[in-house]
Amino acid sequence: MAELTVGDGAVDGGSASPATTNRKQSYITGMLVKNPGVPIFLSVFLVTLFITAAVFTRWVDVSIITAQFRQKDILPFEDFETTNNSTVESCPEYFRWIHEDLKPWKNMGITKEMVEKAREKAHFRLIIVDGRLYMEKYDYVFQTRDVFTIWGILQLLKLYPGKIPDLDLMFMCHDWPLIRKADYPDNNTTIPPLFHYCGDDLTYDIVFPDWSFWGWPEVNVKPWLNLSKELEHGNQKIKWKDREPYAYWKGNTYTGKARRDLAKCNSDGTHEWNARIHHLDWRKGFKETDLASQCTYRYKVYVEGNAWSVSEKYILACDSMSLVITPHYYDFFTRGLTPTIHYWPINEHKKCSSIKFAVDWGNKNTEKAQEIGRRGSEFVQNELQMKFVYDYMLHLLTEYSKLFKYKPFITKNAVEVCSCFGKGLVKEFKEISMVMGAAKASPCTMQPPYDDSEIESLLFKKLNLTRQVRIWEASGRFLDKKKVEFETTRPLAFSPHTDHPSSPTILHVGDSSRNGNNERQYDRCPDRRNDWLSDHRNNRKQQVTDGHQ
Repeated sequence: MAELTVGDGAVDGGSASPATTNRKQSYITGMLVKNPGVPIFLSVFLVTLFITAAVFTRWVDVSIITAQFRQKDILPFEDFETTNNSTVESCPEYFRWIHEDLKPWKNMGITKEMVEKAREKAHFRLIIVDGRLYMEKYDYVFQTRDVFTIWGILQLLKLYPGKIPDLDLMFMCHDWPLIRKADYPDNNTTIPPLFHYCGDDLTYDIVFPDWSFWGWPEVNVKPWLNLSKELEHGNQKIKWKDREPYAYWKGNTYTGKARRDLAKCNSDGTHEWNARIHHLDWRKGFKETDLASQCTYRYKVYVEGNAWSVSEKYILACDSMSLVITPHYYDFFTRGLTPTIHYWPINEHKKCSSIKFAVDWGNKNTEKAQEIGRRGSEFVQNELQMKFVYDYMLHLLTEYSKLFKYKPFITKNAVEVCSCFGKGLVKEFKEISMVMGAAKASPCTMQPPYDDSEIESLLFKKLNLTRQVRIWEASGRFLDKKKVEFETTRPLAFSPHTDHPSSPTILHVGDSSRNGNNERQYDRCPDRRNDWLSDHRNNRKQQVTDGHQ
């Protein structure tokens, strides 16, 4: 049994006598023989002590220890569906734009250098490792945009535990997109991936759901989970035909040239433009900004501010026919909307007369106008449920992570994000929007990417539908059937004489704009950045004072 002794290490500096030493060895040997579990206990204790010290002092990356155990918990979508035994539904059509937003990095992938390059324009960095969220903050963020954006991602991790892959991303919270295509004309290997709330045809920003889905306490806008239900209930209070027969808009007219122009469309005693435009002074509070009580007009106007506006979903949800002034930006869901199907397009260059035409048309064709309003409202109620907001985030982050050329890691200055509630309305809105547990249903199934011909057809269809309305406006009257030329091989659009906007007839324009390239540019959005760059980007204090949306 001598092999079980602790050896000469028991000698106390050589000061003990041989007899004493032998007695100690005999005692230890006897204890080990009688208690064979002691060596195992000591080994476990020492290993545990070492691991604890290594983790807390960051001697080693904790993911090295935990990854082998966590990795088996990250189920692929098909396994997740089988586990939950639920019927999987298809994602809304607008999910397919995820592939287009990530296309610039499809061939070359995303490197650590690309992500670091995006830091120049980012407000914060988010890192997900083993289902835990970490953040580095770089710059001041207006109001609580960052707080509720990050809160939304925490809820995603809670809704789909083990489903979010490791990733590393930069996020920007300003109104306008910043990664300009013109800055990367030749070499697409250096494009920095930057997440943002909106994009346009001139930028590479990756579009992500905005903070207001989880609440906007500064303007007393509740989380979408509750507000969408309140809006649906508000629609039932006044029947469409009993509503005010005018176009309504309420908001901050100081943000953007388009809104300042819109303010001129109020009746001035000389012209009646059928519009009721109300300026909202944000500095006086928001006690009277109950969105659910504003569904009292047949028509509601949507106009962009500095860039896109979070208000579009609230306007569409009212059952009123939405009058959308030519948009220059898109968020994650608006590319799924179609003019004259979900909304009526308003000419940005002739706002007042275009609004008057739309209202006159709607009041003479109440069933058709009501149908357009209903379709817009149904889109919001059915395709913009919070489940689909989370599913969009899940699919976007999953597809994004597949492009990585490096393994995401916790950076030196990153701190783990807690699920803290805060106080006041911030706390209240977080409690309302908090996910209570893992999803019982599977994520929706995303359709494959568009091919070039599908995108071309989709864009032309929207352009053709908008062009038809422009022609009706220019004529000053609704076209007579005899003057409409039909062609079944062109993208579908509806005539003002058809019984239903989805049973369309096709208008042959018959002018020079039908020429290939010119046709694509007929209603193309010009670069309006000079308008708001001079007003806002160089005057940050004005942004903080007046607000953004």
